[in-house]
Amino acid sequence: MLQIAVCDDEISQLSQIMQYINQYRTSRNLNCEYAVFTNGFELISAIEKGKKFDVYCLDIIMPGFTGIDVAKEIRAHDKNSMILFFTSSSEFALESYSVKAIDYILKPVTKEKLFSAFDEMLEHVKDRENEDAIVLKSSEGIRRILITNLAFVEVIGRNVLYHLRSGSVAECKEAFSSACDRLLKYRCFLKPHRSYLVNMQYIDTIDNHRIIMQNRSSVPIAQGKACEKKQQYLDYQMAEEEVF
Repeated sequence: MLQIAVCDDEISQLSQIMQYINQYRTSRNLNCEYAVFTNGFELISAIEKGKKFDVYCLDIIMPGFTGIDVAKEIRAHDKNSMILFFTSSSEFALESYSVKAIDYILKPVTKEKLFSAFDEMLEHVKDRENEDAIVLKSSEGIRRILITNLAFVEVIGRNVLYHLRSGSVAECKEAFSSACDRLLKYRCFLKPHRSYLVNMQYIDTIDNHRIIMQNRSSVPIAQGKACEKKQQYLDYQMAEEEVF
C-alpha cells in the first residue's frame, strides 16, 4: 500500500489536496493511505518516531520550517522516497532538484496538475518493482521483498526474522547462513554480529556496543568489531554521498 504524506500550512489548500487525492485513488483504483500535517515540525517529528512514507507532498513556503528544510530532513533519513513540491513561484525549482524532488507544482494546485504528477510518480513505483528484491518462503506464504524496504535481519533459534522498514516482520525457517549469502552481495548490508544483518540505509547511530536503527531498534555489535563496522558504515555513507 502506498503511503502518502501531505504537508501544507494553508488549511483550505490542504483540504483541497485531500479531495484530489481521494478522487485520484478512486479513478486509478489505487491502494493508498495518506496523512496530513499543517507544518514541517509535525511531519519531521513523525518521521523521527519511525513513520515512513513513499511520497511526500510538501508546500515550499511555510513559516518557521520551509518545505525545502523539511525535504532535507527527509533525505537525511530516507533517500528513496518521492518528494513533490507545491510552490507559488518557480524560483524554487533549482532548490527542489537539490533534494531530488520528482516534480514541483505551481500554485494554485489543480486536479489536472496533481493527477499528472501522481501518474508520473506511479510510473516510478512500477519501475521500483523491478528493483533488487528477494523472495522468501515465510510463515505467511511466499513474499517478495524489495531490498530498499528491508531494515535488518536477525536469527532467533531456527527462525530468521526479516524486519521491514514499515515495521512488519517476515518470519522464515531457514539457516541464517542462507540469509547472509542472499543479502551480503548487496553493498548496503553490514553484519555487525553473528546473529544480525543490517541495511545501512536505515542506521541512525553506531556506538561501541550497538547500532540504533531509525525505527529505534537496537542491534548488538560483536565484541572487538566496533571500529571495523564504523569504518564500513562510513565508507558506505561516503560512497552514497558521491552518488547522491
